[in-house]
Amino acid sequence: MKKTLSLRPVGERAEAPKIQKKGRGWAISGSRLDAIHDMARQLRREPDEAHLALADELAKEDLGKYKFKRYAVIGSAIVDFASQPLKLVIALDRGEAPEIERRRDASLAEVGIKVIRYDAAEVLGDPEGACAAVLRAMKTRYDELRAASRPSRPSYSRSGARPQRPARG
Repeated sequence: MKKTLSLRPVGERAEAPKIQKKGRGWAISGSRLDAIHDMARQLRREPDEAHLALADELAKEDLGKYKFKRYAVIGSAIVDFASQPLKLVIALDRGEAPEIERRRDASLAEVGIKVIRYDAAEVLGDPEGACAAVLRAMKTRYDELRAASRPSRPSYSRSGARPQRPARG
């Protein structure tokens, strides 16, 4: 049985839908989540040229634990590339409905995922340049997350004096 997925008209819901991080699928019905995963699986089997070009360039890089998953499902969105440790999504613009893309980006940003968009035609024209831009974005995102993390524990001085504790309010 083929599962189908339909989208509501853009005018019906202008604000970004709330993504709730609860269990499998972020509070999405099981049948809808299965359909989304089937769509992502189909996209992985039949990627477009821009996606393949960027994926090939990213595969050449040594990204360590910050590798990208292709056509990843996040909530009810299927994103082109996602790096979970960096909470970073790379999206390729293919001339789809900008209103839907804007809503999806707002939903992802609401849960702390940064979305970076590149034009698919530019990726096809210069895949190496697009990969370099992705690597710069990854470095920037790594620095952002590192700066936002909790501060390190205060260290003891050489004299053995205990560090000052912050005043409690």
